[in-house]
Amino acid sequence: MATFDFLVVGSGIAGASAAASLSAKASVALIEREAAHGYHTTGRSAALYAASYGNAPIRAITRASRAFFDNPPEGFAAQPILSARGCLYIARLDQLDGLEHIRAESLASGVPIERIGEAEARAHCPVLRPGYVTAAGYEPTSMDIDVDALHQGFLRQVRVNGGAIRLEAEVAGLEQPGGGGWTVRLADGETLSARVVIDAAGAWADQVAALAGAKPVGLQPLRRTVVLLDEPPGVVSRGWPAVIDADEQFYFKPEAGKILASPADETPSEPTDAFSDEMDVAICIDRVQQAADIPVRRVGRSWAGLRTFAPDRTPVIGYDPVVKGFFWLAGQGGYGVQTAPAAGRLAAALAMGEPLPEDVGALGLRAETLSPGRFG
Repeated sequence: MATFDFLVVGSGIAGASAAASLSAKASVALIEREAAHGYHTTGRSAALYAASYGNAPIRAITRASRAFFDNPPEGFAAQPILSARGCLYIARLDQLDGLEHIRAESLASGVPIERIGEAEARAHCPVLRPGYVTAAGYEPTSMDIDVDALHQGFLRQVRVNGGAIRLEAEVAGLEQPGGGGWTVRLADGETLSARVVIDAAGAWADQVAALAGAKPVGLQPLRRTVVLLDEPPGVVSRGWPAVIDADEQFYFKPEAGKILASPADETPSEPTDAFSDEMDVAICIDRVQQAADIPVRRVGRSWAGLRTFAPDRTPVIGYDPVVKGFFWLAGQGGYGVQTAPAAGRLAAALAMGEPLPEDVGALGLRAETLSPGRFG
């Protein structure tokens, strides 16, 4: 029976980043039920780094990740992980309060958003319809993320550090014989042993917890739809910022010569391989076209992913308060990619029994804010 210090369940961006940090100090196995890494969520990300996005804990972890994005370890990736994009929050007259709330929350986290008028907003994104935008907020430090380079970099670190990575390795049973370490039974009959199990199973994290006898924390997968649209004739979108509705009813941004758009839907779902719904695609197109002159002759491609949230929409990172040796790393919502570098480090620190990294703690984040024990 192969034995490890830590066995990480789920090789999406959360599990991969934590395994990369842990493998520098301990023996690690990273297992994934699917035939590809990051199949359900990481590989379907909109790939935007926006330090103004999310609640206060998310913004803190995002800011703590920036130094890694700007200066990854040597050999981590063959090209820069971030590229310039910027972010434009647009508001109609009835959305001005929402815009000011975004600006205030962002400023409190040290990321000022400049308030601009319609003319300046349309200078950033010329397809915005005249008269639609009353005011906007521009945040220039938002960036596009090369998600594949980031994800593969973490997986590479695990391998270089001697960690074991296994695909098509679904957990069928978790037991603690004698109350000690874990015996992990896989669906193919193989058995592994680990001192600690780290639950980074995304939408399936509550189900993995149930196998371990841990109480679910109430994770809710929410389906989000994405469509790829053609650029308007004669228009080059490459230099536009990401455009986000102040009430987050839609967003769009350039994507490799196309326009990636979403209705920002949050449809409750069971853990599943999510697919886009025709009605959500139609809603997306309608909302985007109300704000922008983007004719849609056809939808090049559409897909959906699951963004899984805890009840308070803050990630769950820490040891289970009851089941010994069971560590939660779940509920990243739609922010898992932009928070991965710091989230992986802080998860590894807490799993090793160490305090939060100093740079994360300096941003006001506390371990109890992330702990599954906050749910009682």
